[in-house]
Amino acid sequence: MALKLRSQMPELEGATAWLNGEVQKSDLQDKPTLIHFWSISCGLCKEAMPNVNEFRDKYKDQLHVIAVHMPRSEKDLDLEQIKQVAEEHGITQPIFVDSQHKLTDAFENEYVPAYYVFDEEGQLRHFQAGGGGMKMLTKRVNRVLGIKE
Repeated sequence: MALKLRSQMPELEGATAWLNGEVQKSDLQDKPTLIHFWSISCGLCKEAMPNVNEFRDKYKDQLHVIAVHMPRSEKDLDLEQIKQVAEEHGITQPIFVDSQHKLTDAFENEYVPAYYVFDEEGQLRHFQAGGGGMKMLTKRVNRVLGIKE
């Protein structure tokens, strides 16, 4: 099972690489954070990426967005391939490359795509996995940001 609601965000440690800049948990205390897990072998992730990017751009002043690349097979460990797919899909947010599943394990995450929304105190307020559900994610993020719909 994934992290429980109200759990504290795990430290962002154990990356085999960072792309688009490195982030510490302590850098995220000023506003809520969306952490999304994806994989280059995951078709649903690629389909969802335009939505995630749109989301990232729409909320860029109010929300941190961090991508975590979670490999599902040996093929997913190729850093050049990860860079290329990230570029093709417009992932400009920091990417935690989790080739040893350190963060994946800290989150107890089994899914891609998976979305974790933390408030500015670093508490988990929403989790969802799978391809659809951007409307739900938007609702939850708006709630965490205190935006009335």
